Amino acid sequence: MTDYTTGFTDTEDQRQFRSALRSFLERHVSEEDVRRAMESPHGYDPAVWHAMADQLNLQGLAIPEEYGGEGLGLTELALVLEETGAALLPGPYFASAVLAARTLVESDDEQAKKRHLPGIAAGHTIATLALTERSGRWNVGDITTRAEPASGGWILQGVKHFVPEGMSADLLLVVARTATDVGVFCVEASSCTRRAQSTLDATRRQAVVEFRSTPAARLDISETRLECALSFAAAALAAEQVGGAQRCLDQAVGYVKVRHQFGKPIGSFQAIRHMCANLMLDIEGARGAAQYAAHAATAFPAEFPAAAALAQAHCSEVYAKAAAANIQLHGGIGFTWEHPAHLYFKRAKSSAHLLGDADHHRRMLADRIGL
Repeated sequence: MTDYTTGFTDTEDQRQFRSALRSFLERHVSEEDVRRAMESPHGYDPAVWHAMADQLNLQGLAIPEEYGGEGLGLTELALVLEETGAALLPGPYFASAVLAARTLVESDDEQAKKRHLPGIAAGHTIATLALTERSGRWNVGDITTRAEPASGGWILQGVKHFVPEGMSADLLLVVARTATDVGVFCVEASSCTRRAQSTLDATRRQAVVEFRSTPAARLDISETRLECALSFAAAALAAEQVGGAQRCLDQAVGYVKVRHQFGKPIGSFQAIRHMCANLMLDIEGARGAAQYAAHAATAFPAEFPAAAALAQAHCSEVYAKAAAANIQLHGGIGFTWEHPAHLYFKRAKSSAHLLGDADHHRRMLADRIGL
């Protein structure tokens, strides 16, 4: 019988790491820093990006040691994403250190791993996964980009849309259809035509990437292992969403304690107290789902795909609810551009579609438990 009683309390090492990470983010990723990065050409601060690698080894956290990483698991990576989600870290961390890195790790291509993973772990290479097309759906069955054999390798024809951090990436892992199957292909970003795509969330940029007989090297990864990489990313994103939702609640509670109406803090009003209490319960439930998914990645691998789909569906909706409530509880000031509440609302909405919406993940959950 499966033992589900293992707790999710941080170990002492994890508490120390969380404290160090939180201090780093407070120093380098304040609201002013986030807004400055949003207006910059890169969409992030390259100095902070390299400090993340040099001081905390964040980019290589879940990359095996033999490829230059720390060799840790999803539990530790989820801890990082919970904190970066709370800080609203802009830039390519999720695209490179989670999506692309995990796709490479899941592959059986030792040559590609040795070539690309050390650079990703060191922060020298920014990579991303290019899967979605005009529909925006994260379904392998919707892929129309073609891969055709060519002398010494492959060439790609087609267009990818909504590519996470596609403008800043050095390496693209492109999902394309061959004459017989669907594969993943490594492409140097400089060989493609790229243009920035207008996005709701300026802290997480996207791009349209066009391939015109673009040379590519096929990655040795099956469609099943690609789905495992996407499940890993879904569980990691769920942890980030929990961090963002918790920060929204913290902001709202902090405000209702000091905002007075009729001579008393509005947080003393029963309706507002109930709203905050219900949000807390929702977030704790989401945290449990995200933590279980991260735990299942190693403890219950057979259950992990279903746990990841469940966590992503639930955490997406809880984050969106918390972000909307944060604006509502702040009243008029929460609707202004000057207040950070709208930044979290935009991240919540964009994250809810980054790997497919909640309905997409519920369908995946149903498939994985045989409904």
